[in-house]
Amino acid sequence: MAWDTERTRRLLLDAAVDEFAAHGPEGARIDRIAAAAGVNKERIYPYFGGKRPLFGAVVQRELEQLAAAVPLEEPDGRTVDLPEYAGRVFDYHLAHPHLLRLLQWEALCGDASAPVAGEERRAAHYAEKVAAVSRARRGGAGSVPAEVPLPPADLLYAVVALAGWQFAAPQLARMIIGGAAGADPAARRAAVVDMVRRLTR
Repeated sequence: MAWDTERTRRLLLDAAVDEFAAHGPEGARIDRIAAAAGVNKERIYPYFGGKRPLFGAVVQRELEQLAAAVPLEEPDGRTVDLPEYAGRVFDYHLAHPHLLRLLQWEALCGDASAPVAGEERRAAHYAEKVAAVSRARRGGAGSVPAEVPLPPADLLYAVVALAGWQFAAPQLARMIIGGAAGADPAARRAAVVDMVRRLTR
């Protein structure tokens, strides 16, 4: 029987998500990942080359899943409404809290001046999003008014930060926003959408 390499790779990536989100690239254990995947740990090396490249592959895959689930542009090329986009990114992080933990581990365990795994590909992806925001400024459905003072890259960064930071540092959301808005996801989502709407007026 032929070895199902794609299935094995997927099983390892699936198992590695939780392990890396919980322990980071330094504290994660190859044997725990292999056991959770039901795969011999020696399979990790030919597929990924080791623990660090596996961590990079996990982060890349999780970011690709976010991009596929929450596109910034419609199939016809129109940029989606930015406030609603922020709400959908918020929803994604609420349902997939491990992604921001992975990104935090990536930042904590790396050299801030050194490229991360897949950086060139990831930067190109973000450049496409910045271009989409720039096109939205020139008009069309979901447009961003030309008088919005933030450059497209800064505006995109603000949207990403507003949608995700409260999951990355929930204690700050609780202390700053407080009350129901700090605890209730629906109220928090509405606040994010409203903040982005005010940014893009």
